[in-house]
Amino acid sequence: MAVSDADLVRAWDQVLSLSGVRAGQMVTVLTSESTHPQTLRCAIASASARGACVSRLDLSSVNAEKSLSRDPLAYLGTTPLTGNRPAIAALKASDYVLDLMTLLFSPEQHDILSSGTRILLAVEPPEVLVRMVPTLADKERVQSAARLFEGRKTMRVRSRAGTDLTCSLGQYPVVQEYGLVDQPGRWDHWPSGFILTWADEGGSDGTVVLDRGDILLPQKCYVQAPVTLQVEGGYVRAIEGGLDAELLRDYVESFHDPEAYALSHIGWGLQKRARWSTLGLYDREASIGMDARAFDGNFLWSLGPNNEVGGSRTTACHIDIPMRNCTVMLDDLVVVREGRVCEELMVKGGEA
Repeated sequence: MAVSDADLVRAWDQVLSLSGVRAGQMVTVLTSESTHPQTLRCAIASASARGACVSRLDLSSVNAEKSLSRDPLAYLGTTPLTGNRPAIAALKASDYVLDLMTLLFSPEQHDILSSGTRILLAVEPPEVLVRMVPTLADKERVQSAARLFEGRKTMRVRSRAGTDLTCSLGQYPVVQEYGLVDQPGRWDHWPSGFILTWADEGGSDGTVVLDRGDILLPQKCYVQAPVTLQVEGGYVRAIEGGLDAELLRDYVESFHDPEAYALSHIGWGLQKRARWSTLGLYDREASIGMDARAFDGNFLWSLGPNNEVGGSRTTACHIDIPMRNCTVMLDDLVVVREGRVCEELMVKGGEA
């Protein structure tokens, strides 16, 4: 259903207010050919109404000749900012960057954040943005989940389908995504609502069985038959199954990069307004699938880089895999039981 400009401006008003945008601050809107025009005009209207000094920086898209998909997360190589010193200087001089282009997993983004600039990514369709406008309750829920990691040494994931994966923890930080950039140097994504970390380097072993209805991104498809992935020393060593396994295997092989098989982030979804079923309601090119990443209780894990949190592994390949009906444990503490977040832990504010 179409969204009115008035509704989308109100959504931006809430996000910018909770993120601390105020009169006199420098806001740069980062755009490209793929930027949604309604999202752009409503973002500018909202930031301008708050008295911010708003600029637009429009950059050409790159990597089309290398990527197998139009999805902006399908190839994480160079970005339009690579080597673009004037553009980087402008963004570092900004208080806020509203990223309507998708600048992700890049050294340029880290450089900009290190200056104290806040970056908010918002590239989903307007109807998804207004359905999942970030709130303080979203932030509190994610913060509660983050506290559950304190002192924990392992994450173990099991499912009736056959998943039994163990990941050692502690080398990398816990990342909270709740859709607001309310601290200097913070990056976040609207919409979101999940908790993530990365396993220790080489510290993941076991079996992951993708069951019917689990999701592959950027493929934006539901798995139709079981796919078994064997994990050893932090890397997927085998992908077995029928057609879904063949398609996944061929996609990863296309990057010709052993790091494409490495485990990237691991965590779980916490957003109650996100729905597992919405992937089937959108054209594949209309959305990047944030409902799938954020829906409450999914086990969200991925293949690809870890440089986002200070690791040394980089690769152009990044595959997010939200799974249903999994049980997730931090040491002996069950935080998700068969696809349902243990709400008593959320009520206690993350104390366990």
